[in-house]
Amino acid sequence: MPTLSLKANQMPASPIRKLVPFAQQAKKRGVHIYHLNIGQPDIQTPNKALEAVKNLDTHVIAYSNSTGIESFKEKLVNYYKQVGIDTSSEEIIVTTGGSEALLFGFLSCFNPGDEVIIPEPYYANYNGFATAAGVKVVTITSTIDDEFALPPINAIESKITPKTKGILICNPGNPTGALYTKEALTELANIIKKHDLYLFADEVYREFCYDGHTHESVMQFSEIHQNIVLMDSLSKRFSMCGSRIGVFLSKNKDLTNAATKFAQARLSPPTLGQIMGEAAFDEPASYLNEIITEYKSRRDLLVDGLSKITGVKVAKPKGAFYCIAQLPIDDSNKFCQWLLEDFQYNGKTVMLAPATGFYANPELGKKQVRIAYVLNKEDLKQAIECLKEALEKYNNLN
Repeated sequence: MPTLSLKANQMPASPIRKLVPFAQQAKKRGVHIYHLNIGQPDIQTPNKALEAVKNLDTHVIAYSNSTGIESFKEKLVNYYKQVGIDTSSEEIIVTTGGSEALLFGFLSCFNPGDEVIIPEPYYANYNGFATAAGVKVVTITSTIDDEFALPPINAIESKITPKTKGILICNPGNPTGALYTKEALTELANIIKKHDLYLFADEVYREFCYDGHTHESVMQFSEIHQNIVLMDSLSKRFSMCGSRIGVFLSKNKDLTNAATKFAQARLSPPTLGQIMGEAAFDEPASYLNEIITEYKSRRDLLVDGLSKITGVKVAKPKGAFYCIAQLPIDDSNKFCQWLLEDFQYNGKTVMLAPATGFYANPELGKKQVRIAYVLNKEDLKQAIECLKEALEKYNNLN
């Protein structure tokens, strides 16, 4: 029997989805599951986006240009100018989700064996993209006690070696909800310039900032424009995850030309998704304003509820719609599986993502979980109650 490739064996399983088989079995037993394990919002997709597909007057769903439909790219240009980012359609490649944007960046910028520094805990799939590109992930740890702020710049610089080719940040952060300050980003930009590294910036959640905080884009640092790869997505902004529309943006022409070759090799980003995305930008500003208000109230409800459970510690998110919670448990993998296999409270349970998969060293996340507050407030209340009961029962068993 032929053997699998080394990369296939090294490819990590998603910590967000690996418990799905246990969830499916629980549902077959009639257990209702509150899904707080995955960033799938229950917010309605903009009507204008849905109508654009319903009213599509065509008999053929054709390929788009490999870098995206020009009219959609112009809508993106206009959007970026509204958030303080000056760009042009030539600097944009439409991708199949933000994930493909990162993969194109890794493949275009790194050679096998090169290193990328990432603050942890980080979005778990970064591991998969790095493995696919043959890139080594080097981590710098942020902590729950510091609300997962960007680690001190000297600590980051200490990780730089001759093999380091770039630094990757997610701001606001998934899985932590951390929001980096302008001062921290300024220091980071100085390091990027000093060592002539690439800066990969995942800014998918830029709109979702709370308590008067505002998002600072790395694109404000013109002195490192040639070093920046900006990754974006419409998935969360317009609650259209399944449309799979992302953005690769760079002012480095050589880099954009290189990434375009990878875009051409996969032919085209999703045509229907781009049509939806173009229409979504015509939605009134009230759409996003209402969503941001809703997420803030969900965050407040969740953080308040978790803080009242004995032994639970949570860093209050300043952005995105995730938080990392530290629980009074022995092993988050074991606990999250137990929630699905052996626990129910009034016929209900909670599905969480073990934080072990968001760290390079799984031990760092052994007592932590990532929670996505993407459900309505009534469901969140029920989920918190389930979690409280589960922790009491679990700790009585152990």
